[in-house]
Amino acid sequence: MRNKKDESFARKRRRNNRWIDGVIVLLFIILVGSVIWIGTNGWSMQKAVDTIRNEADPTADFAEIEKPSDSDSADTTERSEENTSSSDVSSEERLREVEKPLIEEEQEGEAVQEEKSQGKAVPPNSVKPSNPTSYIKGQKLPEEPKLIQGVLLVNKQYPLPEDYAPGESEEAREAFNELAASAVTSGINLQAFSTYRSYDYQVTLYNRYVERDGQEAADRYSARPGYSEHQTGLAFDIGEVNHEKHWASNSFGDTEAAKWLAANAHQYGFILRYPEGKEDKTGYMHESWHYRYVGKDKAEHIFKQNITLEEYLGVR
Repeated sequence: MRNKKDESFARKRRRNNRWIDGVIVLLFIILVGSVIWIGTNGWSMQKAVDTIRNEADPTADFAEIEKPSDSDSADTTERSEENTSSSDVSSEERLREVEKPLIEEEQEGEAVQEEKSQGKAVPPNSVKPSNPTSYIKGQKLPEEPKLIQGVLLVNKQYPLPEDYAPGESEEAREAFNELAASAVTSGINLQAFSTYRSYDYQVTLYNRYVERDGQEAADRYSARPGYSEHQTGLAFDIGEVNHEKHWASNSFGDTEAAKWLAANAHQYGFILRYPEGKEDKTGYMHESWHYRYVGKDKAEHIFKQNITLEEYLGVR
């Protein structure tokens, strides 16, 4: 009787042992598979902790995305008042056929309505802007340029004739050459990378900026055709040789070349045409590279008084 019971118990024990052995083998297989998976996927405890943290704070991933990059915030401020070198003219002119500028008509301002109500005569095709540094609606280009105190003035109220094409001023070029020679003694190699620009070229350039940034933004840094100082041949965009990345860029203002120019350009007849904080006077944002030749006496007076050309001439 005992033998039969012992045999039955032994068979039962063997079955249990086989189950246990099977479970152990299965766990071993799972363990080995896990080790292989971890090694293949580079998993670590730190990554697991980071994953848990990220799930706890879902906005963390978006914080960096929403933060504007330096290039985006500086994109508009680093554009020139029509920046381009003469070497780029042919390539940019191919961008579009020269046409009429993309200038949108604006509604008549309150100032005009007031003048009409008071019985004042208002030119039929000319509307004064509420902002003195804005363009005048319907204004036609003049037959002659505007001279005030012997100074040729060009801004958003005083345009040039369409056919005004004097080319680069020889006097201004000679003055720049003297200025550049003096800068060399201080270890600075200056270059005028953009000077005279024709009316037709300004059409191409301005339309390109309007198409890219919209008219409101373009009007802050680029002149409409007929309103550009570069058409006078007296405006010089100046940069430093071998530092082209700073040309027509706000970063130029932080360079030693720009600081030297700001301190010495007036001695050679040049003024910084669009100073910082003077957009309400000039109509254009600050451009540390844009200089205008006015002659030594006038330049020295403007520099010492720390004023704009408009303030010097008594106009706004």
